[in-house]
Amino acid sequence: SAYEEIFPASRHQAVRKKSGKTNLVERFNCTLRQRISRLVRKTLSFSKNLENHVGAIWYFIHYYNELLRI
Repeated sequence: SAYEEIFPASRHQAVRKKSGKTNLVERFNCTLRQRISRLVRKTLSFSKNLENHVGAIWYFIHYYNELLRI
C-alpha cells in the first residue's frame, strides 16, 4: 500500500519474494552499494555534497547499462 501513493498502478506490480522476480533488483542494489563507495558513510570517499552523489550514481548507472548491452 505504501507504493500506491508514489507509483501509479500501471507502473507497479507487486510480487512475492518466492516468485524469483526480485533477483534482478536485489542484484542491482548490491552491485550499486559495492561499486559506489560514496553511499557508505564510513569510507574515505564519503562526500557531503549532493551533486557528487548524484553524479557518481549517474555515471555508475550509465556504465552498468553499457555493460549489459554487450
